[in-house]
Amino acid sequence: MMKILLAVLATFIIIIVIALSYVKLALPDVGAAESITVELSPERISRGEYLFKHRMACAVCHSSRDWTKYAGPVVPETLGKGGQQFSEKKGLPGNFTAKNLTPYHLKDWTDGELFRAITLGVSKDGRPLFPIMPYENYRQLDREDIYDVIAYIRTLNSIENDVAESEPAGPMNFIIHLIPQATEMNAKEPDHASLEAFGKYLTLSASCNHCHTPMQDGQYIEEMAFAGGFEFPLESGGIVRSSNITPDLQTGIGKWSQEQFIKRFKQYDDSNYVSGDIQANTFNTEMPWIAYSKMDTVELKAIYTYLKSLKAVNNQIVRFSPGRTQ
Repeated sequence: MMKILLAVLATFIIIIVIALSYVKLALPDVGAAESITVELSPERISRGEYLFKHRMACAVCHSSRDWTKYAGPVVPETLGKGGQQFSEKKGLPGNFTAKNLTPYHLKDWTDGELFRAITLGVSKDGRPLFPIMPYENYRQLDREDIYDVIAYIRTLNSIENDVAESEPAGPMNFIIHLIPQATEMNAKEPDHASLEAFGKYLTLSASCNHCHTPMQDGQYIEEMAFAGGFEFPLESGGIVRSSNITPDLQTGIGKWSQEQFIKRFKQYDDSNYVSGDIQANTFNTEMPWIAYSKMDTVELKAIYTYLKSLKAVNNQIVRFSPGRTQ
């Protein structure tokens, strides 16, 4: 009897090992990179710069931010160099590093490989990207948006910066291989006159859900989408939490007018504005206000309209908790 039990156990272990090996070695399977060549026209590059720096805010994660200043403005000379850490300290299932998007790292990548990474989350060498890189949002965008971003990326100054490899922790070592899925990209940017539809599209593009939805055990809590509470440990000390941007009257933006919403962004789009210095263990924000302040007013109106259409979620946020003093 014992021999039978041991044989069954051994068989079970072998099956598990084979299954896990398959996941690690054969997945993700999203197909080969497309054979595409993005035209580097002035129009495409200009729009790509707007998307990269403002609407999609790629620069915010793939550059260095000055956390001695309010809202951590992007350090201009580091544009695209990568290296920012998104770690277990921020509640993530591992330690993940933003990639270098300058020619130093991407010079041997085809446009198709870059397109696949942005939209399907698979690197040039076939490895999966953790979806802190919001490819699950980007694959729902118009191809033209992605082409424009690629065109602009190709114009970045080369910055020599070898970034650390990302390190998923525990089960995420296997789960990360299951996340990228082959997807047909047929979406078109909605008519700008349809504010709610356009606003939904823009929240995907700007990945508002990523920072304004709390996580539990490394997963977003779907019923709390846009309700805030995602925790960000600050370099200056303490923890800041994202705001509730659902239309809840008590704890969200339910009482905000469209004008108030737009002004909240545009107050940072002033040639005289200078980010204030941040003292140790005082409030700061992860929200890249300076990047988003340059968004077109029509786009901000659309985002406001879409957010006001969401289900209101009552979720009182404690915006900032100071760290312990020595």
